[in-house]
This record gives sequence, C-alpha cells and structure tokens, in this order.
Amino acid sequence: MPWNEPGKGSGNGQKDPWNKGSSQPPDLDEVFAKLQRKLRGIFGGNTGGGSSGGGSGSSFGGFGIVAIIVVMLWLLLTTPHIIDEAERGVVTRFGEYVRIAEPGLKFTWPIPVERMYKVNVSSVRSVSNDGTMLTSDENIIAVAYSVQYQVVDPMAFLFQVRNPEEVLSLSAESALREVVGANKLNFIIGTGRGAIGADTRALLQGMLDRYQTGISISNFNLGDVKPPPQVKAAFDDVIKADKDRQSFINEAQAYANQVVPEARGQAARILEEAQGYKATVTAEATGSAERFELQLNAYQQAPEVTRDRLYLDAIEGVFASNRKLLLDVSSDGNIFYLPLSGGDSTNAPLPPLRSAANTTASESAAGRNTADNAARIRGREER
Repeated sequence: MPWNEPGKGSGNGQKDPWNKGSSQPPDLDEVFAKLQRKLRGIFGGNTGGGSSGGGSGSSFGGFGIVAIIVVMLWLLLTTPHIIDEAERGVVTRFGEYVRIAEPGLKFTWPIPVERMYKVNVSSVRSVSNDGTMLTSDENIIAVAYSVQYQVVDPMAFLFQVRNPEEVLSLSAESALREVVGANKLNFIIGTGRGAIGADTRALLQGMLDRYQTGISISNFNLGDVKPPPQVKAAFDDVIKADKDRQSFINEAQAYANQVVPEARGQAARILEEAQGYKATVTAEATGSAERFELQLNAYQQAPEVTRDRLYLDAIEGVFASNRKLLLDVSSDGNIFYLPLSGGDSTNAPLPPLRSAANTTASESAAGRNTADNAARIRGREER
C-alpha cells in the first residue's frame, strides 16, 4: 500500500511505513528552510523572529567565526613551504628580494607580506632554433642548433631579465651568427663543427654573464648544416668532391706509409755499407802508411839491401801472373819446372829443359840483355 495512504496511527491521518507509531520526522522543505535561516543569521540576515538586539549579536558571532576560519586557512596556505631537493626558493618581501631558501620545510610571512618563488636548479633545460646565416666566404647556409642550460642563480633568473629563455634564444642566435660569419663554408661543414660549437658556447656564456641572467650553458649542439634549396645540387657536388679529395689523401698516405719505411731501410743499409767501406779504406791507408814508414826506416839503415828487396818484390809482383818464364841459362845442369803459381797452368805448354851445354848464343845474349836491363833499372832507382 502507498506510504501516504490515510489510516490510523499517524497524527495527520496518514499511514507512514517508516513510522511505527512514533512521532513523524520533519519535512525536507522545513529542514532546508531552517538551514537557510541559520546561514542568513550568520551573515547578518534577518531570521524573522526574536528581538533586533539578539539578531545583531548572532550575526556578529557568526561573522567572527567565518573570519577566523578564513584567516587560519590563509595562514595555512601561504606560510609553510616545502622545497624539493632540486629546487631553491626565492623569498621577496613586499616585492623586494630578501633571501634564498634551501630545500626542506620553510616558513615565510603570509602573502602579500612575503612571497616565495620556487626555481628548479638541477634539471637541464633546452632551447632549440634554426636560421639562415652567411659565412666568411659569402655562402648562405641553414643552421639548426640547440642549447642546453641550467639555472645557477635563481634570483638573477627571476628578476634581472624579463624573459630569460627569450634572452637566451636571441643571444644564442647572435653568437652563432658571429662565429659562422668568421669561418668558411668548408670548415663549417667539415672538420670544424666541434670548434664552431665550442666557440659559440664560450661567446654565448659571456653574453649571458653580462646580462646577469643566472644561466650556465651546459652544451651547445650544432645540428644540420644545409644549403638553401636553390644551390643544394651544387653544394652536394662540392661535398662529394671534398670527400673524393680526402679519399685520395688517405690513399696517398697509405702508399707513403708503405714506401717510406722501405726507402729508409735502403738508406740505412747504404749508410752501413759506406761506413764499412770507409773503415776498410782507412785501415788499408793506415797500414800502407805504417808499412812505408817501416820501409823508410829500413832503407835509412841499409839502403842497398832495402833497394834490392824492393826491386825483387816489384818484379815478383809484375811477373806473378805472367805465363812466360825467364830461365837462367848460365847455370849448369838440368832445370826442373814446377807449376807452383796460382795461375791456370794446366793448359800452359811446358818449356823445354835446357842446360848450359846446349844453350845457343842467341839465348846467352838474351840473358845478358836481361841482366843489363836489371842493372839499368837499379841505376835509375839509385839516381
């Protein structure tokens, strides 16, 4: 049966299934009406009942409670501050810088007396940009770059410049234009990328320090270096030619590394041979000089004997390799021939054996002529 069906057991003649013979709860409309009256009483409204003095006291008490709650919330939200390990807090008092707050739980005067600005000083931030620039040899190139930086001075980062990241971006472009304008195209696109980045980083850091931005440059990365589309084909040909040139240089260097050691080895061998020849010739000359001095001393002591000895040595040296034989036919008896010389005597014909008895007059005359020639040679030497 419906809950509001008339029946017995309720004061208003209705049968309520939730009310088992007890008093009826207030209506929802009445509850909301009472709540509205209380709120109006707290904020100074007229509740419609009681004296005017009691209404004023109730309004003042409600406003005080609300004010206290608001003040407590204001203090709770603006006084304590939790600063992370990677952050630093910049505290200002009526807009003027006061101090730097370290990590941890910190307290300040409530806003607007003091304010705290948190700045992350540990993270590495990045700014990227690109632009068209002119080199020193009047070539136009499109350069992309990125700058990585950290905040080292939170106060300067917040208050010395209006927009630190914009200042950083403009300063980086200006520094890169200056460095690119001082170098040639082949150096920039070739081996000079590292040098360009280092020079730009140093120049940019000097500019930011003069501006007091509180920024420290961690790295300056030079990205793609490309020519404008109108000259890209010619630019690619230049790059290909430069690569070919470098390849030829490498091949020549490899050939030089192979040939030069061999040439140095040959030069060292020739020098060693020359040193050996020098030592040999010097030793022979020294020996010859010493022998000559010994012969001179012997000649000074016994001129006749030394002269004959030198003559015989000279004649022996002259006829040592001669295939002809000179025989003393004036001696008696047979003469025996023994092939004891170092020459090739196997094919040489043996001379006839002669004695003094069968020597002809012509041979005797030849022997006398030989003796006379030897005497004349000794006479010339004596003179």
